[in-house]
Amino acid sequence: MFLLHKEEQNMDLKEETMPVYRNYKDRVFRRLLQDKKRLLEVYNALNNTNYKDEEQLQITTLDNAIYIKMKNDVSFIIDSNMCLFEHQSSYCPNMPLRGFLYFADLYKKHIRDVELSVRKLIKIPTPHYIVFYNGTEREEEEFQQLLSEAFEDNSEGCIELKVRTININYGRNKELMEKSKTLSHYAYFVSCIRKYMETMPLETAVNTAVEECIEKGILHEFLCEQKAEVIAMSIYEYNEEYVRKTFFEEGQEEGYGKGVADGKREGRAETLVNSIHKIMESLDLELEKACKLLGISVEEYELISNPKNNSNQK
Repeated sequence: MFLLHKEEQNMDLKEETMPVYRNYKDRVFRRLLQDKKRLLEVYNALNNTNYKDEEQLQITTLDNAIYIKMKNDVSFIIDSNMCLFEHQSSYCPNMPLRGFLYFADLYKKHIRDVELSVRKLIKIPTPHYIVFYNGTEREEEEFQQLLSEAFEDNSEGCIELKVRTININYGRNKELMEKSKTLSHYAYFVSCIRKYMETMPLETAVNTAVEECIEKGILHEFLCEQKAEVIAMSIYEYNEEYVRKTFFEEGQEEGYGKGVADGKREGRAETLVNSIHKIMESLDLELEKACKLLGISVEEYELISNPKNNSNQK
C-alpha cells in the first residue's frame, strides 16, 4: 500500500475540479466505433473472423470511469472474448496500468453479485487489449506493452497484462487496412489533417480535410451525418496535441511537483478555450452551440477561461 504526501493529495483534489476532461465526451475515433457495424468490421479484420450480426456485440464501455482521467474508447464482449479498444495519438507507456484498472471494473460489473467462494470455477471472458496508435514517436508496425515493465523492482510479480499496440498511420499495416475500410479511411482522414496543418491554420486544415474526404468518399456517411461534431472534435484533438507538447515535452513532465500540476491545468484550460474560439469561428456558431459540441456548458467554459475572476467572486 502506498500513501500520497499531503502535497500530492492536494494536487489531485485540485485537478478533480478541472472539468475539461470530465465533460469532454467523445473524440473522432471513439465516435466512429460507436457504430456497431464499424466496430464489428474492425474486430473481424483484427482476428480474421467473419461475424455478420453486429447484435452479437455486447457493449460494455464504462462511461463513468473518470478516476483514470479520461474515458476509454470502447469495450465489448463477443462470444467468450472481452475486448478493450483504445486510440492514442501520442505514445503513452502507462496503457497497461490503465487497462489493468479498467478490466478490473469490467469484470466486477460482469460477474455482479456472484459469490466467489463457491466451489465451482467461475468462468470469465478472455481479455484482449488493443491500442490503435497513430502518433509520430514510434514507427513500428506493431509493438507490445507489458504491465510488468512498470514494476518498481523489475521482479516477475504475480500479475501481467499485455497491450497489443497497432500503428494505424496512413501507409502502415497495409494488410490490416485492406481488411478494414473503417481503419484505412480513418488513417487517410488523419493524414489529410496533418498534411494541411503544415500550411494552414488548424481550423482551415480540419475543414479542408473533411471536405476532401467527403468528396473522395472517405468516411462519407459518417462525415456527412456528423460534420459539425467531427470538425469540433478534430479541432480540440489537434489543439490539445499542440498544447500538450508545449507544456509537457519541454521538461515539465519530469517529476510530480506543483509546477507540473499547474502546467497540466493551464494546458487543459488553454486547449479548451482556444478550441471553443476556433470552433465558433470555423462553424460560425454562438458560444452556447460551440460549447455543446464539446460536451461542456457555457458556465464551465467561463469558469475555465476566467479563473481569477471566479476565485475573486468566491
